[in-house]
Amino acid sequence: MSAESDTQSAVGIENSIGWPIGSALGGAIGALAFGLLMWVYDPDTVSAAIPGIYGLDPVGVVGWGIHIVHGILLGLLFGLLVTRNVFLGVIMTSPETGALSRTGLTLRLIGAGFVFGLAIWAILPLLVLPVWIEAIGTGTATEFPTTAIESMLGHVIFGSVLGLVFALVTDLRSRSPGTPLEG
Repeated sequence: MSAESDTQSAVGIENSIGWPIGSALGGAIGALAFGLLMWVYDPDTVSAAIPGIYGLDPVGVVGWGIHIVHGILLGLLFGLLVTRNVFLGVIMTSPETGALSRTGLTLRLIGAGFVFGLAIWAILPLLVLPVWIEAIGTGTATEFPTTAIESMLGHVIFGSVLGLVFALVTDLRSRSPGTPLEG
């Protein structure tokens, strides 16, 4: 076996896309789905409020670009987390309950994305964004619907789509995380 194929297997690029590309792709597509929901609800959130949190003028598609970059970065964080042995072990564990034991890895990763989306909603727009806006003094706090149900729904959609795309393009079956809670 050549050194090149050993390296490819070690980083998860043997028969599918590795986790960094899968998670970045999932984050971009998830952010697009979330952005479409925001755009339907209130187009100014994407076009004006998102650039506003960085002190930028709402010019062209700047808001969409920033939103997609946010999705890619959060997707990479998701991929990093779910490929760590402790999280991967929990996701891949065969529980002894009837309903959970029948779920496949794809459904479990969608569930992990759902939980990730809720966590992101609880941390970023509810805790970090108000502090950020106060620190830079842009005055967009009233324009950004952080606690709105649409924001929570959007983050859940983001996370679920991220988990689905990640599961579809990243092969985790060859990884053996061991026993997650022992040790």
